[in-house]
Amino acid sequence: YLLYASGDFVKVYSVNTEEIVRLMGGHADLVTGIQLNPRNHMQLYSSSLDGTIKLWDFMDGILIKTFTVGSKLLALYTLASAEDSVFVVIPKKGERDTFQLVSVKLTKGAGQDLEGKELSVVLDDVGASMKHTAFGREGAYVVSVKDVNLQVYFFKRKLLNRFSLSTLKTKGGDNRFSCVVCHPKEDCIATGHADGKIRLWRNFHHKKEYTYSTLHWHHDIVMDLAFSLEGTRLLSGGVESVLVQWHNESSCQKDFLPRLGSPIEYISMSSDGVLCSTLHTDNRITIINSNLRFSRSIQGLIKSRDVKTGLVVDPRTKALVLNGEPGHLQFYSLQSDQQLFSLDIVQRQYIHQAGLKQSDLVKVAFSARGTWLATVEESEEVTDPELQLKLWFYNEEIQSFELNTRINTPHDNHITDMCFRDMVELGDDSLILVTTGRDCVFKVWVMVEDTDPEAQQSVSWTCDFVGSYHNYQATNCCFSEDGSLLAVSFEETVTVWDSLTWDLKCTFCHPPGNIRNICFGRLTCSKYLIGATDYGFLCCWNLLTCALDWSAHLNVVVLQPDPLSEHIAAVSWLSKESSLFVFKPNEPRPIYIQRNLCKEKILLAAFVPRDEPEITSSEKYLWLRKSQLFFLTDTQELMTLSTKSLEERLTPSSKQLAVEESLPVTPFSLLLGKHRRQQAQEDTDPGKLVVHNKQEQASPAVKELLHTPAHVLPSASFLCTIFINSLLISKENKSAEEVADEVEMESEKAEDDSDEEDGTAMEQEDTSHMELLEEVTCKLSKSQEKELRKIRKMDYSWISAL
Repeated sequence: YLLYASGDFVKVYSVNTEEIVRLMGGHADLVTGIQLNPRNHMQLYSSSLDGTIKLWDFMDGILIKTFTVGSKLLALYTLASAEDSVFVVIPKKGERDTFQLVSVKLTKGAGQDLEGKELSVVLDDVGASMKHTAFGREGAYVVSVKDVNLQVYFFKRKLLNRFSLSTLKTKGGDNRFSCVVCHPKEDCIATGHADGKIRLWRNFHHKKEYTYSTLHWHHDIVMDLAFSLEGTRLLSGGVESVLVQWHNESSCQKDFLPRLGSPIEYISMSSDGVLCSTLHTDNRITIINSNLRFSRSIQGLIKSRDVKTGLVVDPRTKALVLNGEPGHLQFYSLQSDQQLFSLDIVQRQYIHQAGLKQSDLVKVAFSARGTWLATVEESEEVTDPELQLKLWFYNEEIQSFELNTRINTPHDNHITDMCFRDMVELGDDSLILVTTGRDCVFKVWVMVEDTDPEAQQSVSWTCDFVGSYHNYQATNCCFSEDGSLLAVSFEETVTVWDSLTWDLKCTFCHPPGNIRNICFGRLTCSKYLIGATDYGFLCCWNLLTCALDWSAHLNVVVLQPDPLSEHIAAVSWLSKESSLFVFKPNEPRPIYIQRNLCKEKILLAAFVPRDEPEITSSEKYLWLRKSQLFFLTDTQELMTLSTKSLEERLTPSSKQLAVEESLPVTPFSLLLGKHRRQQAQEDTDPGKLVVHNKQEQASPAVKELLHTPAHVLPSASFLCTIFINSLLISKENKSAEEVADEVEMESEKAEDDSDEEDGTAMEQEDTSHMELLEEVTCKLSKSQEKELRKIRKMDYSWISAL
């Protein structure tokens, strides 16, 4: 298994099946470190910025212990020689940007939540990154680097040695430390530096007699280092996207694995030395064999420099589409939490060098069926940008998009927005593409038959109409749900155009401030047009009356309509706080408000249609039944709103139980199953009293209690809530028949009272019989009770005549 931290979760990845088999969540903030338990390799320690250390059984995905330290934890280390203790990096109290390495005594106790307040300082003024501290052979010493300083602390001798390099940057040299790692078998320290050099330190037990040798291949900073299991090989990585393997600490013997795609941030070796993994800056993990051969990779959501395309949903795959690698579009699957594929749009080699003006992808739009894709790419020049509009058609044979039309300089200045006319019922014959630009015009592009006999495609795209309004810059555009109207914003004014004749129908304005976002209402709210200004106003105009229906003072940065309902999501940014407001245009009062949604600023949002409507019992989440809302923050973290709690989403043994139920049957299980079937048949025989009890053992909560090994079970207080909830009977809605039965029961209440005396006597006679069924409760339905009352009131006097 490969274990890695992802946000505030820890994921367990199967190297063989290439699937995520466990998702362990419980931290309230970013996970900063994970380490295997040295005394039990089936357990894992994790640290977080929330100030807690958690112990997991990662095979079953069960949380065993939580130790509260009370301070932000920036890195985590474990040692086999340090019993019941771990090492963490924490901020030093009273000093800014100063950190210290401390030892945390893990308290032993019966409960699950324990205190980890017993701290002892090991080193002061250490680096905040996990790569800045390393433990030596068998935990005899600890090494820390910061700036140009290296310090070594020997535990038994309680000796601290400090070493410093020159701060002068001569001949391109930069001696600042970037990472450190220790040899697993010998007293040797390897350090990486900002100028690309690697130094191997020896004899550092003495302050003056120490020595070091130098290895140099990287032209820029060494990002990370790692020794092999026996220490015969040293791996290094940096911004060159090349993994370098050094043999026997010699600069002459080295191997390379090039073209890994992006700079290497971290290198990790497996415990058996067979595999190593590299973490890259594009949020990708590469697994590499010991012979330096590529094995497989795990690609997450790529972090680009700037997500200029926005969050777009592919109608075919329901994948999120946004900027990926430079000049590429990434199609990201939300179901598998992995990248589906990457589409090269710019089709130029990207050069990793500062100061170069290179083309990048800025706008993306899909047609309603996903058969057409429009992209806009432009150079980084501010005054005279190089623009290209490309139309791509999806080829079913190759299962990818092919370039159909390339239009050079579609506008004289930057393109600000782009949209297709979405009319699914008319198909691609009604396709229209609209682009807006800073050249104060919007352009309409339509498909025409290609008359060129040498052309490979039968259709191409051309400009059909150019519109403008008082020489104002065009900023946003969108079509109504039926495609009959086009709204284009020109600075402070919103214009509405007929999409058949391109006549200007009406204009709306709400000064002061330019229009930041616009969108049409849908379904029953299709007569409304919503707009947000950069002066902090949210406006709703009625297209039938051409008047303002309502406005709200709200600084909206994101305005996103749900394509499957009338709901519109608005995200505001005020006082360093992102808040979510969900509303219908015909109701000015929001139906859902979530203040302080996240700490970061939300820049983009998108509704993704669900495969099936989600069943939710909470009324406040009914607007999420058909679609799921995703957000992208300024730190490029992808988040979503969930209708389920964390306990409901994380069921550690659910997959395990599902596997057990699908296992092949054994002779014993066949015998046991036959006995159960016979018992079920006896219960259904007529004339026998059948008492139906809730089968508690069929509950997942009870199965988890019975199937989980006892030594990894959480405390009873943690399982109590889940267990009690599993025993509760869900409240069902009353049918019309049951309501009628209740009315009839009330009318017969007087007759029932007259029979109470006889019933009391019967109860006294049957006391001895009821003692036998003391533990059994027979609960009849209301219809059955009604039938019994009718039988009791029936006249049986005719029997005496027989």
